[in-house]
Parts: sequence; C-alpha cells; structure tokens
Amino acid sequence: MVVGELIQERDLIIIGGGPGGYSAAIRGAQLGLSVTLIEQADLGGVCLNKGCIPSKVFTHAAAKLADTAHLRDLGIGNGDEVFNLKKLLSYKESVIDGLRLGVESLCKENKIEVILGKATFLGVDRIGVENGHQFDIYEFKQAIIATGSSQEMPSGLMGNEKRILLSHEIFELEEVPEHLIVNGCDYIALEIASSFAALGAKVTILLDNKEGYPFDESINKELNRLFKKRKINVIKVVELISTNETEDAISVTCLNDKNSEEKIIGSYLLFSGNRKPNIEPLGISRFKIEQTDEGFIKVDKNMQSSIPSIYAIGDVTEGPLLAVKAIKQGKAAVESIAGGTPEVDLTFLPIVAHTIPPIVCVGLTEQKARDCGMEVRVSRFPLGGNGYATITSKKDGFIKVVSDSTTDIIAGIQMIGEGAIDMSGSFVQLLEMAAKEEDIKFPAYAHPGLNEGLLEAVEGLIGQAIHAVPIKIRKIDLLSI
Repeated sequence: MVVGELIQERDLIIIGGGPGGYSAAIRGAQLGLSVTLIEQADLGGVCLNKGCIPSKVFTHAAAKLADTAHLRDLGIGNGDEVFNLKKLLSYKESVIDGLRLGVESLCKENKIEVILGKATFLGVDRIGVENGHQFDIYEFKQAIIATGSSQEMPSGLMGNEKRILLSHEIFELEEVPEHLIVNGCDYIALEIASSFAALGAKVTILLDNKEGYPFDESINKELNRLFKKRKINVIKVVELISTNETEDAISVTCLNDKNSEEKIIGSYLLFSGNRKPNIEPLGISRFKIEQTDEGFIKVDKNMQSSIPSIYAIGDVTEGPLLAVKAIKQGKAAVESIAGGTPEVDLTFLPIVAHTIPPIVCVGLTEQKARDCGMEVRVSRFPLGGNGYATITSKKDGFIKVVSDSTTDIIAGIQMIGEGAIDMSGSFVQLLEMAAKEEDIKFPAYAHPGLNEGLLEAVEGLIGQAIHAVPIKIRKIDLLSI
C-alpha cells in the first residue's frame, strides 16, 4: 500500500454517491461550496444501479405487458407478441448506464471532485481513502455521511443459497421463475410480486406482518381483491419454520395464521426488508458518535450529528429508508453548511408502491384519523366512474379522501389505480398547505382526466359526486354547506 505523503485539505467531503450524496454535492456546488464526492462503486449508488431504477424498469415492463389485451381491443397487435426477458435485461442496463452517465456529467459540469475509493474516518476532521494500492489522507472542515444501507439475509441463512434471493438479485435472473415465493409485505415485495405475476410467473406471497399491508384498510382490501383476480396466492405467516433447497426448486415450511404448518414449493424464494445502515466500515464508532439502538446516526434538524464536523443523511439516519428522504436531507445538510436555514419535514412523505395498479398514501389513513380522535368525513370514488379510466381500460381502484369534519381540512388522501404516482405530488402539496375541501372543489379540472377523480372524491364527502351512486344524505345537510 502506498500512502500519500501529504495530507490534502478539503472544505466539504461527501461519502457516498447515491441519490442523497450526489444531490447534496450538486446543491453544495450551486451554493458556491468546494465539494469532494467519494464513492467506492458506481455513482448513483444502490438505488440507481441495483435498486430503485432496475425495479421500476421491471414494473414498467410488467404494466406494459399487462396492457396487451387492451391494445388488441384498440386494434394494436394481434396477440402473437412474446415477452423477451433478455431484451428487458438489456434495456435495464441501457437505462442504468444512461442515468449514471448523466450523474457523472452533472458532477463534472458542477466542478465536483469525484474520488473513487473506500473512505474510513481517521479522526473527526480527517479521512483516509483506499483505492487499490493507493491510500490518501484528506482533512476536511465538514463531512456528510451518505453511505446508505445494505440488505441482509435473515438469520439462519448462509447467504450462498442459489434459490434464495435478496430484492436486488432478482433483477439479474435470466429466466422468469415458474413459481416465485415472495416473503415480505413492504412496497418492494409487493412490486416484485405484482410485476413478476404479470410477466408470467406463478406467485405466492408470504405475508409476514400481522398488521397486513402498510396501507389504508380500504387499499389493503382492494389489493387483496386484485391479487386474487390475478391468481396471486397470499398466505399470512406467523413463523417461517424452514427452507430446503434442491438443484431445481426450493421448499418453504411456515406456520400460517390458522396455526397450521404449510409447505410451499417454488423455483425461487425472495426476501425483502432486513436492511442495516452502512456505518461500521467507516470506523466512526471509536469517536463515540451518537447512534440509536438500531445503529442509525442521530442527527438534528440540520442533519448534523453529535460531532459538529460530521453530518449524516439518508439510510444511515432514522426514518423511512427511501431515496426521497435522502435527497431532501442531502440538500438541507449543505444548505445548512452554507449558512442557510433549511427545513426537513417528513410528515407527508408519501407511501408509494409501483404495483399493478400503483398505490399512493399521503397523510392519515381513516383508522389513524379516528384513533387520533378526529371527527372525520370519508369519501371513496371508484375509478370505474371516471371517463378517462374507461378510455384507457384502467378502471381498477379508487381515490379515497379523509377530511376533518370540524375544520374541512383534508387529513389524508389514498389512491390505488392508474395515475396514482403522477398525482402523488399534488396530494402532498394539498396536505402541506392544509388544504380545505373547497380548495380542491373550486378549480377547474381537465376533462376527461384521471385528476377529476380527486374532485369527485372530495365532492363525495357531502354526497355531491356526479359520477357515483348516490348516498343517503339529508337535504338539510346539503343546504347548510
């Protein structure tokens, strides 16, 4: 190993080139800071190269394949189209390469110094960077840790089983599994189950959460209905007893919610969840930086840790392990370092699943609103009553609105159906501005359009949705509003 002779000085060093890290670097450059970004693998991090982007390529392809029957109704295609996984894998790589090159170009254009290597803290103001036989030492004024998290195999599994996969590994398969067993109920598990079922696999979900799916109760029921319609088998699991792998199959024995053992035989078993922050290799524990019991770095509102020179963002901090959180925190951290007063409020962070159809939940669910003691009005508008949903043959799902009846302030919006992802930004904005029912009813909406569903869901709070079956409501109630 060759050690650099001189200690090199830097103003701001960011460790980790994922969405949070490179967003922080670019925002820092925009604010006039001299920024050094250190990444030990590829810019874009796990999200771009192995996680978010590859998974969404698959969910996009699955949604398009599910559309073929409708396309034939429109006179497009003749039903002879065959899904080609090799072409999808090639497309996935081209998308990843293109986006990564874009990040690299942005860093170059913003004059961000990018260093390839593995970073280790040598002190509260000093790090070493190892790249092959080269080892350089850098002294910094501030550093931001943006090293993300890694998925772990559940305890009892060695991690070298060929037919047991972690979530990022399934997007490397060169065949669509004949029978995919998915263990988990988070959005990643549900996206994989939904997309691979559309791509032709038989799918069984081992639902390992007593509470069920992480959505509003109405969404959960609709999701179960759609899974049943698409012949996706769902088993509520109390305990995973054992797995047994052979050359061409894997069997899973579990205890279901009826207290009986069940054995499922499939081609592959996928695990989601079980992630831990990538902190240990950094060597910061010796400086007694404050961490939670789970190992996350504690930060204040400016993303500053208990060591003033060190900040932390994204998956190494408490809260949802989501790229959107990392991006928000990364920008806030450098804005604070530059002397600003940013604010990170994750109250209305949307819960999103790119299932078929997609799901978005923002704000309070109906049950949580009632648990908070809120007097609520609730309305659900089925997309089957929306003209554009009929045109596109995307009639599954609904938009649900939860409103505080004492103030008319919207407390939560949930949607399962086509367009949910694109409309989620509007949902977040409405809740951030404490919108009242009238704020949604007053504007004019494009017709025909899926956005009209939100209008009718709000109108439905008082029984005035035009394209919905009438509900019983006293005339005096309408006149008093």
